[in-house]
Amino acid sequence: MELNKSEKKAVRELGEAINASVERSPRVAEAIENLRSLGFEPNLLIKLEIGLQEMNALTDDLQENFEFELTDEDMRTLRRMKIKIE
Repeated sequence: MELNKSEKKAVRELGEAINASVERSPRVAEAIENLRSLGFEPNLLIKLEIGLQEMNALTDDLQENFEFELTDEDMRTLRRMKIKIE
């Protein structure tokens, strides 16, 4: 999919927002400090992939019957990002 300038900017802003959220997270800071107290200096590399699909490209049938399963690790990650799944 080819994105125009404003779409690329929106995707970049999402990545920056997620990065800023992780940087300001008290829980992340606490975990880093814990590692330092154990004698380690953590070097974090978080790979973020953002996939896009145009809304009108989905059929009504797909939207109505879409199901997926999340692993325990998926749920932990979403909770850390303060994303609730209902």
